Amino acid sequence: MHWGIENGLQWCLDVGFREDDSRVRKDNAPENLSVLRQIALNLLKVEKTAKVGIKNKRLMVGWDNAYLAKLLNVGLVE
Repeated sequence: MHWGIENGLQWCLDVGFREDDSRVRKDNAPENLSVLRQIALNLLKVEKTAKVGIKNKRLMVGWDNAYLAKLLNVGLVE
């Protein structure tokens, strides 16, 4: 059961954030970016108004500042 949860999280990070393609390997940067990706993934999962996948939600956040503000406010309220 543990590996199912671990693999599911890793799959979301790899597909949605292309974590395996990251070339950051120096000092504390890989761990810091991993924590930021996990926070972003959690915020994207909590937001339920957009009926699209994680990858498309990331695109929406990049294109629409109002959606970004909404996403950050959802994280503060929940």
